[in-house]
Formats: sequence, structure tokens, C-alpha cells
Amino acid sequence: MCGIVAFVDNEKPQVKESLIQKMMDRIIHRGPDDAGQFVDEHAALGHRRLSFVDVKSGKQPIFNENENLAILFNGEIYNFQPLREELIAAGHHFSTKTDTEVILHGYEQWGDDVCKKLRGMFAFVIWNRQTQEMFGARDHFGIKPLYYAKMNGTFFVGSEIKAFLEHPNFDKQLNKEALKPYLTFQYPITRETFFKGVYKLPEGHSFHYTKDGQFSMTEYWDEDFEPADETFDQAVDRIEAAVTESVKAHSFADQGIKVGSFLSAGVDSSYVTAMMRPDNTFSIGFDSTYDETKEARELAAKLNLKNTDAKLTNEEAFHTFPLIQYYLDEPDSNPSVVPLYFLTKLAKDNGYKAMLSGEGADELFAGYIDYGFYTKSKLIRWITDQLKKKPRQKRYEIAEKIKNKHFHGQAHMYANLAPARDTFIGEAYIFSPEQAQSILQPEFDCGPTVKQIVDPYYDKVEDKDIDEVAKKQYLDLHCFMPGDILLKADKMSMANSLELRVPLLDREMMKVAQATPTKYLFNAKGTKWAFRMAANRHLPEEWATRPKMGFPTPIRAWLREDKYYQEVRELFSQDFVKEFFDQDKILKMAEDNFQGKTDDRRKIWTVYTFLVWYKLYFIDNFKPDESAIDQTKQKAAN
Repeated sequence: MCGIVAFVDNEKPQVKESLIQKMMDRIIHRGPDDAGQFVDEHAALGHRRLSFVDVKSGKQPIFNENENLAILFNGEIYNFQPLREELIAAGHHFSTKTDTEVILHGYEQWGDDVCKKLRGMFAFVIWNRQTQEMFGARDHFGIKPLYYAKMNGTFFVGSEIKAFLEHPNFDKQLNKEALKPYLTFQYPITRETFFKGVYKLPEGHSFHYTKDGQFSMTEYWDEDFEPADETFDQAVDRIEAAVTESVKAHSFADQGIKVGSFLSAGVDSSYVTAMMRPDNTFSIGFDSTYDETKEARELAAKLNLKNTDAKLTNEEAFHTFPLIQYYLDEPDSNPSVVPLYFLTKLAKDNGYKAMLSGEGADELFAGYIDYGFYTKSKLIRWITDQLKKKPRQKRYEIAEKIKNKHFHGQAHMYANLAPARDTFIGEAYIFSPEQAQSILQPEFDCGPTVKQIVDPYYDKVEDKDIDEVAKKQYLDLHCFMPGDILLKADKMSMANSLELRVPLLDREMMKVAQATPTKYLFNAKGTKWAFRMAANRHLPEEWATRPKMGFPTPIRAWLREDKYYQEVRELFSQDFVKEFFDQDKILKMAEDNFQGKTDDRRKIWTVYTFLVWYKLYFIDNFKPDESAIDQTKQKAAN
């Protein structure tokens, strides 16, 4: 796990050397163990390393035999050993034992198709010194980030946008079209980031950048939901086997490197923990009613595992929030970023370099209530399941007839029978477009509409004969998961120089998930039911069947406690806020919520998050003091 940054232009090599060093220093938190760089007349490559495989000789960039190709890599490849053997048999010579070098020789052997061979999380770039061209790719799900930009004759690519800020050719401007969609989705949903001209390479895509400055992008992989003809027990068996194998694959590290797991009250991390059985598990909670550590301790005891937990005070959590937003690169108002930051810090402070976590199960195995699990009535749920068996057009007709009716269970039935695009835009829905428009200044009432954002994904699965829930999963796999869930997982863990691995979000797991009939996952019994029943073979039933909670964070309490409310109000009152928002309206929103007249905590927190982020990057030009990070942790490791 590392941080990579590179740029291509015709500046003198000695100038490049100075610039790439500054850019690498900006992301030292991603790789405090070691650093490496390479510069020629046309490109500069920089790498910060967090070592796991071939610790002694895996320094990057790594070159091929004749040194005309150089690679920077961030991630882990879990099938690198059989690929290495295949490449050796094909005549390739290796100078290291790293998974990085497997990608490099794989590119020599298979060209762009190397991406299709890889199993893991990755973002990499390969510089061809001979042709002066660059090839790069991001993993199938977008677990690892990769950004790019072209400004003032320089092409940038890297793990974090903040690294680009150190280059004089980078033009730092706010992307006005990102704000309104963000207010609806809570995270940076557009492919162009909040920094104008900076883009995210989409998940499952690769790119080429040629010496004449042309950028092209290709999709090399996509999910393909095709339910198999299997029994429920067969589905559970396949899920169990896949989880068992994936957890084992994701637990790999060189001898002496500690790998643990996170543990919450939910089924996902609990299942991973039960299959991994690590030396230590870690949990976090708040020193209030928002606390899952009790359940985590109980499960660890039942499994005879060690659990280390901590409780956050409101003071430390609230006042660390600006630093958290800095590390995210872009604003994300998902409240769970706060406990996740402290959870990764807890593991790191206890000597761990990598942790397994449970992200991905809800998207792969239909775990979200918002997919349409809206009633406690078993009868309504059973009736709905029977209606879902009707042909698609008939389901749509029934949904249209009950759309505006008012009866118990209507929301549940409508959500399950109507076209997915009519009922679901993703896991977060904060401001409606009309509500966002009402508080935004006219200049920022722009950007793509919700329909323009989600329709391209629904269009790709429109003609497939699959359940509407599977279509919602597909949308989340391309929006909410890479844009929010995986973004915060990567940025919060790497802020603390910790690798986060997600065994439930894996290419082999997806093969099982996309073939599992939706009726076994999302039905009258619950969400991700077949997955829960696989977990139930290894967990106490109350953990396997417990409703999803997420990472509870006390923003409701904060925004109704005077000292935190006053800090939010003070920020809302600053002059720069008038550029973006109707200041009177957002102040009234905060005041009414504080007085208990409304419950707009998520809306207020989303506005607050953007303003905190903007102030950091565009007013204060904030940089944390990372001088305490030892740039050569090898001494400590030895």
C-alpha cells in the first residue's frame, strides 16, 4: 500500500527532481517506510512506500530488464504468485519478489489486458521511456483512488489530489458544477472532482497518455448480473466458500507484519473476523449512546479473540473533523468518516500495518434497507415477494396503480415493483434538487442533474432480465461504493499509514454475488439473506441476523449542543459563505434544528462539511504538520 504521483512535461530534469520531491512529501502519510523517484527529460515518477511484500528489495519505481519501462503501484495483488510463475515460464526475469513487478512484466506479456488478469486492489502507472507514453489503470471496484489532470502543458496523475498542488503548473480552481450534486448525494459524485480540471479515473478503467498529449480511457471490466439456476442451500454454500477463500487470500503479508481485523456490531466485519481469526480485533465507539464496542467485545469473547477498543469524546471527534476533511481531498459528509479515522488510528497505534474490513457486502449481496425493505409486516413482505414473480411489465403496471395510494406497506410494495430508476438514486439522498436550489447562489445552481448522473448506469442494465434490486446494486457499485464507501476507507486508513483490505469486495466474490438469485438475498426474511445464512454457520445468530446499523456518529447531539452549534453557526456566518449559499437560509436551518423545531442534521452537516473543506483548501491553504512521520521507518522496523 503506497502513494504514487507522477507528471509528464518537458521541464528540465533538475527542476522535475525538486518538484516531484515536494509532491511526494505532500503524501508521506500514504507511505512512511520508504521513498523512491525517477526523472528523465519527459516525466517524473514519485513513490511513497508502506511495505508488505518483499520489504527489503521492493523499492519503487521498478524497471523491466532493459529499463525502458518503469512502474509505480499502489495496492495489493492477491494472485501475483501464480501470475509470476506463468510469466517466468514465458521467459521473463524478475529482480524482486513483489506483486508490483508482476504487473510490469504482465504488461510486457499481455499489454492492456494485464488488468483483466489481476485480482486485488490497485492503481498503477507505467512509463515507457522509449515511446514517452504512459499507461495506467484502476482496480475493478475502485478500491484504490487514481486522479489525473492536464494543465498548462503538464499531465498529472496520482493517488491524492493534494500532491498536485505543489506543482506550479497546477491551477487550483473550484469546480462549481460539483457543489449542487454533492448536496444531494453527500459525496463527490461527478467524475470531475471539486478541483476544476481534475478527474477520477473510473473503476474498472485503464488509460493511455501519448507523447503528443492525447488522453484516452478504456473500460476493461464491468459487473454482469446473471442469476444462476441453483437452490438456496447451494447459494449459501457458494457464498461461504468464496468468503473463506477470499479472507485467506487477503490476510497475506511478509513475516513479521501484523494484520488484524475491524470488528463492529454488524454481520460483515464479524463474518470476516470469524473466518480470519486474527491475533487482535479493533473497535471504536463514542462516549455516549453511540457505541458498538460492547457488542464487539461480546463477539470477540465468544470467538476467543482479543479485542482492543476505544471510546471517543465529542470534543476530540468534532475538532478533528477539519483534519479528516483535509485527508479526504474532497468534501464527504458521510458521518462515518469520523469514527473510521479514529478506528484506523487505533489499529496503527497498536502496531498494525494492515486491517481487514467488511466493506462491499451490502453492494454485492443486497444489504441496504433502501433497496426496498420498508415494512416490519411479514404479510406485506410475503405478498410483495409473490408479486415480484410476475413479468416485468406487469410489475411496473401494479407499481403505477399503487404509486400515489396510501395504505400500510405501500412504500415497501412500490419500491420493489417499480422500475429501479424511479425509486432509487443511491444510498444517500440529503437535499432534493429543489431544496439545494433554494439555498444556493444562482452561480452555483448548476452541474449535472440527478437524472443525468444515474441514468447512464440504469441504461446499461435496462434490458437485462434481472430483479430491480440487482439494478440498484449495480448503481451503487458504480456510484456510492467508489465515490463514498471506498473513498473514505482508503483516505482514512492511509491518513494513518494503515492498509485497509476488503475481502468481501473481490473479483472472485463478485463472480458468486452476480450469480446469486436476488430472491435468495432480498426477500421477506431480510436483506442479504443468503449471505447472512452463510455467516450464521460461523457466528451466533444474533450477529448474523442483526439489522444493519452503519457507523453511528452523534451529529444530532453535536448540532443541538450549544458549544458545537455555536462553532457551526460561526462558520456559517463568515463572509466567504455568501459566495455559495443564501446565508440567512442556512443560518435559519441551523437555528431551527438547534431549537428542536426541525431535524435537518444531515443537511446542516453536509453544508458544514463543504465549508470546512473549502476553507482548508482555498482560504487557509492548510497543510498538517507531518514532520513527526519518520520518512525512513526501516530503522524502527528493524
